[in-house]
Amino acid sequence: MAGEREFAYRRLHSLLGVLPIGLFLIEHLIVNHFATRGAESFNKAAGFMESLPFVYVLETLIIFLPLLYHAVLGIYIAFTASSNLGRYGYFRNWMFMLQRVTGVITFIYIVWHVFQTRFQAAMGAEVNYDMMANILSNPWMVAFYIVGLLSAVFHFANGLWSFAVTWGITVSPRSQAISTYVTGILFVVLSYVGISAILAFV
Repeated sequence: MAGEREFAYRRLHSLLGVLPIGLFLIEHLIVNHFATRGAESFNKAAGFMESLPFVYVLETLIIFLPLLYHAVLGIYIAFTASSNLGRYGYFRNWMFMLQRVTGVITFIYIVWHVFQTRFQAAMGAEVNYDMMANILSNPWMVAFYIVGLLSAVFHFANGLWSFAVTWGITVSPRSQAISTYVTGILFVVLSYVGISAILAFV
C-alpha cells in the first residue's frame, strides 16, 4: 500500500510539473519577453495579468499550491534518489543528475524571485518594468537570475522528457530519442526568450 501511495505521489508530482507549472513558466516567460519592446509594452502585459479576475485565488490554486507540492516532493526525491545507471545510458544518467541539481537551484531561485516581486507587491509595491530594472541593476543579481532561469527551463524541458516516459507516451527507444531532440530545442528556445527578457531590463 505504501508503495502504491508513493507511486501515486510521484505520478502527481510529474503531472503538476507539466500542468500547470510548466504552462505557467511558458506564460511567464512570454509576458516577460514583452520587456524587449520597452517599458510600456511590458507594463501593459504585466498589468493585463494583474487585472485578471480572482487573480490571487488563481495564483494560489493554480500556481503556488501545485508548485509547493512539486518542490517539497522534488527536494525529497533529489536527496533520496539512487543512481540511474541501471536503467539508462551515460547521457540519460547525467540528465537524471542534472534534473535533481537544477530542481534545487530552481527552488531557491523561485523563493527569492517571489520575495522580490510578489511579496513586495503585497506590501504595496507595483510589479512593473522599473521594479525589475531596479532588481537587475546589480550585476550579481543578473547572473543569479540567468542561472536560475536556465535551471528552471532545463528542469522543465528535461522533466517533460521524463513525463512522456513515465506516462507511457514515449515507450520505444526511437520515440525517446525524438523526444530528446524536441525537449532540447524547447530548452534552447525558452532560454533565449527568458535571457532576452532579463537583458532587456538591464
